[in-house]
Amino acid sequence: MTPMSDIFDPPDRRWVLPGEYPLWEGALVLVNRDLAATLPDREPLRLLALPSWHEERDEDVYVTMPNGEWQGNCLEPDPDDSSADAVAAVAEAAQETVSELLWQAWPVCGEHGMGMHLREEDGHTVWHCGGGRSTGEPAHVRAAVGALDSLVRPHRPNRKSRRQER
Repeated sequence: MTPMSDIFDPPDRRWVLPGEYPLWEGALVLVNRDLAATLPDREPLRLLALPSWHEERDEDVYVTMPNGEWQGNCLEPDPDDSSADAVAAVAEAAQETVSELLWQAWPVCGEHGMGMHLREEDGHTVWHCGGGRSTGEPAHVRAAVGALDSLVRPHRPNRKSRRQER
């Protein structure tokens, strides 16, 4: 008879090693750039493998917080996936994990303070903002996944500069 503790023990899990899933690893580099730009106090996300419940594959891979926690579905392997497909899948999994486990929208548009969503545009996966609450603040593409760190913060004329505050 199986001890009751074995039923509740988590299945064997392991961190994905470099080179095992190159498309997902490359996509995670881009997503972690966005995480560092928007939540600089957070450590990078990681890929974690667990034995699969599906008969067709040996393991399932998840985008996790550094401690191994995740929210949502595993990444679905597809031999026909392109790097753009991988970026979309990893960014979606990362967004669900970060948003659910931190209980906050992520990433947030710097202009409107609203959570952004993924969208495909011109062959690239981008962070799309639904716009502000007034009609003068239309929806827009904020940046490609991996490029949130390249954005310049909008100039705010009524805000004191850091030098003046000291």
